[in-house]
This record gives sequence, C-alpha cells and structure tokens, in this order.
Amino acid sequence: MAKTAYVRRQEKGELKPVKIKIRKDDVVKVISGRDKGKSGRVLEVNHLTRKITVEGVMLMKRHTRPNPSKQVKGGIAEREAAIHVSNVMLLTSGGVPTRIGYRLEANGRRVRVARKTGEQIDKK
Repeated sequence: MAKTAYVRRQEKGELKPVKIKIRKDDVVKVISGRDKGKSGRVLEVNHLTRKITVEGVMLMKRHTRPNPSKQVKGGIAEREAAIHVSNVMLLTSGGVPTRIGYRLEANGRRVRVARKTGEQIDKK
C-alpha cells in the first residue's frame, strides 16, 4: 500500500503546514463519504493533517467515565470528528457548492472569490 505524502513527511520528522482555502466559520457541504450531502459550519482547521471539523458532520460516540472530582457526568456523548479537506466544498451565499479562487483588489488585498459565480466570499 502506498504511503501518503503526510505519512512520509511525518516519518522524516518534518511536518509542514499546508495552505487550505477553507477557513473557520465558513459554511461547507460534504461531497463524499458517509455524510455526503450534509452541510455545516467549519469549527476547526488543521493545516498539518489537512483536516477540518464541521458542525453536525462525522459524529462519533465517545464513552466517558464519571469523575465527580472534575464534575464529569459520564455516559455516551456525541462529538464531531475531523474530515479531509478534499471531501468538502465551500457554499456560497446562494447555497451553491463551489471551488475557491483569489482576486487582487485595488488596495492590494487578496480576497477569496467563488469560481462558479464569481462572487466575493470575504465580506470585510
């Protein structure tokens, strides 16, 4: 089985952050995997592993033991697991999944734009 580039870099001891065009608080739609078709807000972006955590997507059950000294109740809790960036697409304000491009503004700032519609994603 072929090793991924991330695993090879990890074995060498060099983990380099990767540029990811999706940011925290973006709304994305899952395009492949067991949660295909679901959409949600991005909670966390990990540039080293190329994975993101999406609200309400890839829910896993976590069994916790009660710990009265830390006020932990115990039981089965559901929480989101990470999903690879290649399995999601950004949603525009109209709800259209799109790839992301960049455009230079007059003041020299780079802004993200939707490739399908051409609309600006960053509203700052």
